[in-house]
Amino acid sequence: MDVNAAVAAAAAIAGVLTGVIAMLAFRWSERDQARPTRTSLHTDPVLPPGVDTVLSVLRSSAVVLDEADAVVKASSAAYALGLVRGGKLAVEPMLQMARDTRRDGEIRQVELDLPRRGTGRGEALAVSARVAPLGSRLVLLLVEDLTEARRIEAVRRDFVANVSHELKTPVGALSLLSEAVMDAADDPEAVQRFAGRMQIEATRLTNLVQELIDLSRVQNDDPLEDAEPVGIDELVAEAVDRCRHQAGTKQITMAAGGTADLRVWGHRGQLAAALGNLVENAVNYSPARTRVGIAARRVTAPGGDLIEIAVTDQGIGISDKDKERIFERFYRVDPARSRATGGTGLGLAIVKHVAASHGGEVTVWSAEGQGSTFTLRLPEAGAARDRDRALQHPDLDDDEEDGPSAQTPPESTAYQTLSAPEVLP
Repeated sequence: MDVNAAVAAAAAIAGVLTGVIAMLAFRWSERDQARPTRTSLHTDPVLPPGVDTVLSVLRSSAVVLDEADAVVKASSAAYALGLVRGGKLAVEPMLQMARDTRRDGEIRQVELDLPRRGTGRGEALAVSARVAPLGSRLVLLLVEDLTEARRIEAVRRDFVANVSHELKTPVGALSLLSEAVMDAADDPEAVQRFAGRMQIEATRLTNLVQELIDLSRVQNDDPLEDAEPVGIDELVAEAVDRCRHQAGTKQITMAAGGTADLRVWGHRGQLAAALGNLVENAVNYSPARTRVGIAARRVTAPGGDLIEIAVTDQGIGISDKDKERIFERFYRVDPARSRATGGTGLGLAIVKHVAASHGGEVTVWSAEGQGSTFTLRLPEAGAARDRDRALQHPDLDDDEEDGPSAQTPPESTAYQTLSAPEVLP
C-alpha cells in the first residue's frame, strides 16, 4: 500500500515538472519569435504611415534606405536613372550622404553629374540630391533631374550672348561712322561714302531686329489659330519677287516650276517668310551667272499627301559637319561671307520652327562645290486640316499620323522636279 502511494506521488510530481517545462519552453519560443532578427531588420522594415502614398506622387526620384543601407522603397524613376541596382544605392556620394545624415540627423543637399546609363558618349545627367532622416531608422533620398533645365539655361545664355554680339557689331559701326561723318564735314565725297556705309549697317540692324521678332513669334504662336489654305504658287511668286533685285545684281537666273495649284494649310505670313528665307539664302550663296531652281510637287506619305518645295542652288555647298548645325540660331557656315551678304544667322532657324509648327520639316542635301537643295515638306491642305481636326477631337479618328520624317535623297533636286519651268529674270 505504501509502495503504491509512493509511485503515485512520484508520477504526480513528474507530471507537474513536465507541465512547467512545457510552459517555459512555450514562453521562450514566443519570445524568440517576437524578437527581431537581422534578416527582418533588413528586409521587412515598416514605412511610417502615409509615406508610401506621398512618395508615389512626388515628381522627384525617391529612395528609402534602412540602417544597413538596404533599399526599402524606390520609385520607378530612381531605377530609370540608375540610382538603384541590385537592391542597393549605386551612387557612392549619395550613399555617403545617407550615412552622414543617419549619424547626425542633418539634412544634406548636393548637385552631382552622373554618367548616363546605356551610352558610351560620356554624356552626364545633372541631378540635385537631398537626404533627410525618416523616423529613427530610415533615411529618405530625393533626386531631381536637372539635365533639361541646365540645357535650356545654356541655350538661353548662348542666345543672349549671340544677340548681344550681333547687335553690338552694327551699333558700334554706326557709332564710328557717325564720328567719321562729323570729322569729314568739309569733305562732301567722304560724307557721302560714310553715309552709305551707315545706311548698310542700319539696314543690317533693322533686319536683325526683325528676324529676332519673327523667331520669337514663330516659337510662341500657334499657326493653326489663323490657319487657312495657302497656295504654293503664291508663296513661290512672293519669294521670287523678294529676291529679284539681288538675283539681278548677280545675274542669277531663277526658275520656278513643278506641279501647279498645290495648297497647304497654315499661317500664310509664316510660310511666306520661311520660303523667302530659303530662296534668299540660295541667291546670296550662289556665284554670279548661276541658276536657282524652285519646284513644288505632291508626294504620298502614310499620314496623308505632303507638299514638297525644293530650293536648289549652284553655290559653294555645305560640308557634312556644318549640315548638322546650319539650323541653329546664329550659326553661319561662312561668317565672313554672311557679313558681306548681310546675313543674320537666324533665317534657317526660322524655317525650321515654321516647318515644325505646321507639322512638317525642312531637310538639306548638299555637297561642297556642287550646291545645295533645301526641301520644305508640309502636309497638303486637306490632310493638314483633317489632322488638326483629329488632334482636337481624338475620339473621331484614332489613325492620325504626325508630320513626315523621310529624308530628301540627293536625286530629288528642284531641277529634276521642274516641269515646263518658268524662267524669271
